[in-house]
Amino acid sequence: MSDEHNDDFSRIANESMEQSLVGELIDFLRTNKKWWLAPILIVMLLMGVLILLSGSAAAPFIYTLF
Repeated sequence: MSDEHNDDFSRIANESMEQSLVGELIDFLRTNKKWWLAPILIVMLLMGVLILLSGSAAAPFIYTLF
């Protein structure tokens, strides 16, 4: 019985390692029905991209958007 349990645990652990962070996040949103979190996460991601680009050569082009 414990061998079957260990095999299942190992299989599940290996599957979760293959999935990316984004895949796990989408799976979490899908299984827990937390779709209201998606717009918040998208806005946070876009703000992070803007912050990263503000220190680069693209900064003058970003500032013209606002």
